[in-house]
Amino acid sequence: MKTFTEHLLFPDVTVNKVKLAGKISGKTIVITGASYGIGEQLALLFSHYKVHLVLIARTEDKLQEIAAIVTRNGSDCSVIPANLYQEEETDRVVGALLNLPQGIDIFISNAGKSITRSLAASLGRYHDFTRTNSLNYLAPVKLLLAVTPLLKARKGQLVNVSAVNVLLLPAPGWAAYQASKTALDQWFRANLAEWKIMGITAKTIYLPLVRTRMIAPNENYKNYPAMQPLQAALRIAKLLYSSGNYSKPWWVVVAQAGSFFGRYIWEKLSFSHLSKRDGNTI
Repeated sequence: MKTFTEHLLFPDVTVNKVKLAGKISGKTIVITGASYGIGEQLALLFSHYKVHLVLIARTEDKLQEIAAIVTRNGSDCSVIPANLYQEEETDRVVGALLNLPQGIDIFISNAGKSITRSLAASLGRYHDFTRTNSLNYLAPVKLLLAVTPLLKARKGQLVNVSAVNVLLLPAPGWAAYQASKTALDQWFRANLAEWKIMGITAKTIYLPLVRTRMIAPNENYKNYPAMQPLQAALRIAKLLYSSGNYSKPWWVVVAQAGSFFGRYIWEKLSFSHLSKRDGNTI
């Protein structure tokens, strides 16, 4: 059940079924990170609109379960099990996407990895940065480069599922995650004009903490306000037919203003907090 704070920060949204149907019915939609959380909810939501879903994720058994539901709901579904941490697996996904008989109309880049770890606890863990960068930045870039000609041919859409913290000041402990997500956000936005010239609509959704199994291992998150995966999926669906090019929580503008005007205070508070702990994993 949602708390009062969650109702305030993440008010429920609904989609206009007629507008969504007009945007996606009969289309081929690729979703990465599709086996759980936001990706799963997107697949189930879209399955009621007579689409062809192409679902990409590591967990093949779960992908097959979702595909069975999608089929029962009247849509077509293809699954591509792959570990996007590994470049050869990403290359295999590229090959599969390029061989889709009907091309691609919508590509939703949703796969990602969250990690929070202090600098002191990261000194012997360079692999944290390579893995996070591979999944959050390099794999999406490789996939988006590959599908751009397909989307150009169909005058399609791209959606980058990003995070609100790329819009805010860097936070201690979030170096690997924030750097990788910011890299993709900058790369994505740098290409907006060229995609537009190609007839491709590219949009970004900046999500807050979402209550998925990705955050479950961190005990600290149990008491944090978080958005539900279905609500995140509904916001992505709404973005597909809306006139705007991005979506973010209503309160982000306040947080951005605080980041701009309160950098000195933030740095002082961060130092004060860090000086009181022993440098272990957050």
